Amino acid sequence: MEEKRTSVFENGLIWFGAAVSIAEILTGTYFAPLGFGKGLLAIIIGHIIGCGLLFLAGLIGGRTRRSAMETTKMSFGQRGSLLFALLNIVQLIGWTAIMIHDGALAADGIWGVGSWIWCIVIGGLIVLWILIGIENLGKVNTVAMAALFILTVVLSFVVFRGEGVQGSLGETMSFGAAVELSVAMPLSWLPLISDYTREAKRPAQATAASALTYGIVSCWMYVIGMGAAIFTAESDIAQIMVKAGLGIAGLVIVVFSTVTTTFLDAYSAGVSSRTVAPRASSKWVAVCVSVIGVLGAALLPLDDITDFLYFIGSVFAPMIAIQIADFFILKRDSSDRGFDLWNLAIWLAGFIIYRLLMQVDIIVGNTLPDMAITVLLCVAADAIRRRFAR
Repeated sequence: MEEKRTSVFENGLIWFGAAVSIAEILTGTYFAPLGFGKGLLAIIIGHIIGCGLLFLAGLIGGRTRRSAMETTKMSFGQRGSLLFALLNIVQLIGWTAIMIHDGALAADGIWGVGSWIWCIVIGGLIVLWILIGIENLGKVNTVAMAALFILTVVLSFVVFRGEGVQGSLGETMSFGAAVELSVAMPLSWLPLISDYTREAKRPAQATAASALTYGIVSCWMYVIGMGAAIFTAESDIAQIMVKAGLGIAGLVIVVFSTVTTTFLDAYSAGVSSRTVAPRASSKWVAVCVSVIGVLGAALLPLDDITDFLYFIGSVFAPMIAIQIADFFILKRDSSDRGFDLWNLAIWLAGFIIYRLLMQVDIIVGNTLPDMAITVLLCVAADAIRRRFAR
């Protein structure tokens, strides 16, 4: 039986849904202290960096027809890849809880029936999305994305028709830190994108459409959040919707944007679980992750995610740097090994370097310098290996 492949359009829809997110809008509010001009520049620079990396990560999976965590075997070996599969599952459980938490709080701000009830409602819809399956979501996603697009346009007009309240909210943020916060969101999707591009009929085009769609819409979400904080002096998106009289329309934006984004996290957690336990059912692992996410959202304090975003960057920026170096530059494949100790050591060095760079204010953020150093370490290590192999 011929395997069903997704079209370029379907991949674009998936990543449109990933970008339309309350979490992205809330992250955008942190840029308000920079002012609109500098904040917009930081958002654009960060997304160019992050989505460029997203494209390269997705292209590896698309060309090899491997899931995101399966591609890590090419650089770290069969057993070495387990470290990243486990870290990815942990971050995906965290994202699932964060997304449900943010969506539930926003929904409760519009219709106050209790945030824990909204956690259950959103979690139930995510499970429904999982049970429908990514192969059968085409028409459902088309309708959902069309509704979200229209409602998000309305929200944009509501935010930007304000006259501008130029008092910045929150503490001052440096431009470099803002760029890094902009890189962090697309970077968090690096360990997921190949789970979708591997199924594409035309991998290169689908990957380009995915990265471009996500980048444009994610910038849009950041700008809505930043604009809300600057032009309405309000960082609570639910309250903006209530004051604008969006009502049910606002509720639809909140609930379905949360579902379409969080579905990807839960689904990819299921796919990643196959790397750790090949006999596991990815669909039912995804359902379990959704249930854990609901419990975490209802019971844990998850209001500030900046440290979480930076942790993701420090883990996955050097990981993808090594994969990019191996696949595109060195043409290496360690899939037949248990561990690639050289690359694991380089990843650890890249992780430490990223954490050290966080103490330095670099105008382009931490990710780009860290990845450049990591790639150079890979090339140098390969030269040393070749010399000793003679």
